[in-house]
Amino acid sequence: MSKAESLDARLEALESLQAPALRLEWEKVYGTPAPRRIGRDLLLRAVAYRIQEQALGGLKPATKRRLLQIAAALKAGKPVTPVGPARLQPGTQLMREWNGRMERVEVLASGFAWQGQVYKTLTAVARAITGTHWSGPRFFGLEGKGKP
Repeated sequence: MSKAESLDARLEALESLQAPALRLEWEKVYGTPAPRRIGRDLLLRAVAYRIQEQALGGLKPATKRRLLQIAAALKAGKPVTPVGPARLQPGTQLMREWNGRMERVEVLASGFAWQGQVYKTLTAVARAITGTHWSGPRFFGLEGKGKP
């Protein structure tokens, strides 16, 4: 079993756990008791995030700095200035749940790979997944619907 398959299996196993078992998982991955008033859905998401973070690495230092800048601006009551769109680096995996299935797309130097096929654009991948026209960046959450 590959590292990715092992990670997928562990994340899938979490989905069947009830809140008490998820609280135990929280303690394993965070080393502290879970907050008392946190619901099952948030427990599941937080534990899954932490497991992925431990397996794949955490946020890049630049991302951490940007988050601290945003927090400081909000605390000071200042507007948060958006940054330009991020460039997708080869090897990046984009994930989106669609009709109950988790769809994974890998960014390549020459396009995007999904289910063994290579597509030139992310929009073409979104069309293949949904069967209808979607903006690929919007489908994968890389662009918002409205103003920043």
